[in-house]
Amino acid sequence: MTFAFLALIAGSVASTTYASETSLRGRSLFPLHQVKNIHPGKVLLGEVLFFDVRLSGDNSISCASCHDINAGGADGLKRAIGINGIEGPINTPTVFNSVFNISQFWNGRAATLEEQAAGPVHNPSEMGSNWLDVVTKLSQDRDLKNQFFEIYHDGITGKNIVNALAMFERTLVTYNAPFDKYLRGDKNAISDVAKRGYELFEAYGCISCHQGANIGGNMYQTMGIMDDYFKERGNENAADQGRYDVTGHERDRHVFKVPSLRMVAHTAPYFHDGSAKTLKEAVNIMARFQLGQDLPEQDLIPIIAFLESLAGEYKRFMP
Repeated sequence: MTFAFLALIAGSVASTTYASETSLRGRSLFPLHQVKNIHPGKVLLGEVLFFDVRLSGDNSISCASCHDINAGGADGLKRAIGINGIEGPINTPTVFNSVFNISQFWNGRAATLEEQAAGPVHNPSEMGSNWLDVVTKLSQDRDLKNQFFEIYHDGITGKNIVNALAMFERTLVTYNAPFDKYLRGDKNAISDVAKRGYELFEAYGCISCHQGANIGGNMYQTMGIMDDYFKERGNENAADQGRYDVTGHERDRHVFKVPSLRMVAHTAPYFHDGSAKTLKEAVNIMARFQLGQDLPEQDLIPIIAFLESLAGEYKRFMP
């Protein structure tokens, strides 16, 4: 299920992060750690911008329109809806815990949160705007303009907008998940059913790709290792090409960034194409196409219970 060398690299990075926590050594999953180097002023400014519809061409949608903080950090739709009701080609990934991802977007085309933040603004099927128009509109807001100048010597610019947005997104972390508490020694933090699910998650090999503190997000993998997912689903389209669109290498066709499972219980529908409507369906599809397994019901139930224990709490940043 995995590119072995990527798994080893990701594992070594994670173990370095937690080298001081001796009880966690040798494990492939880790509790989420505190994000450092947070600039309070930029976070608060980025939060304002995250909910500001003026970033879109027709002042109709904001970042929060697709990344609903109160709905798992996604939109609950099969495919995102942009300005003028345009349906995009791909499912919206959660914004929560994205700071821990190896890259952003399903195909990993953005190396940083800053690069990701700029993408939707310029995408005609998403926010459909450009920096000239956005900066012009925001500059008419005296309070916002002053807020920018308090932090950035050159005021409102596209570069500063994405810098503030990215800083805010670095605080969108769901700490204190029941499973994290369990890893830290609270054996009563998750149910016995969820504990069994954790064992099965490891035994079946899911952990080969969904690993580290974010339980995914730190490597790329082919969608359909053991069987041809796209042939089975049919109607292959441009959004299915994955990393191929970034690298141009045939070996990267249908290769995607492995998603984090941290908020998986709250972000249906699933996969880049939004084809799986329920978590049960998604787990069954992964088992078949990634592991070559048909999961019995008695194993499916505890695995889902384990997945439900991965979601933590988001608390708004307070300086």
